[in-house]
Amino acid sequence: MAPSKTNGGPAGRVILTLGVITFLHAAYSTYEYFSIRKSLGLPNDSVPGNITIEMLFSLLLLLVGISLTAAPLKRIAWSSEMRTRTIDQVDARSSFASLDHRGPILFNNAATLLEKKYPGH
Repeated sequence: MAPSKTNGGPAGRVILTLGVITFLHAAYSTYEYFSIRKSLGLPNDSVPGNITIEMLFSLLLLLVGISLTAAPLKRIAWSSEMRTRTIDQVDARSSFASLDHRGPILFNNAATLLEKKYPGH
């Protein structure tokens, strides 16, 4: 199956917007519910069922909206990466990096210890 080139269009954005609005409304309803219970001196119990259902519905809308508006997935295979590069880009790297010349400057004490242990190295 070939990946689609579109990203859901306006329908995906509308579903995503509805999901965000519904999620924010459920969050505000939860805050208001617990605020009223606290001001009346009632103990905090679980969130009412209608708010829980609204939250789950909003999460479903968000999931569908994000899935519809997301960019198509890209292949992560070596062949698909090499398809976009030229031979000059592939061969323009160093084959082996020699860092022996940095040792005496960075690790002077270690270099002198090695010289004492292995003279003429």
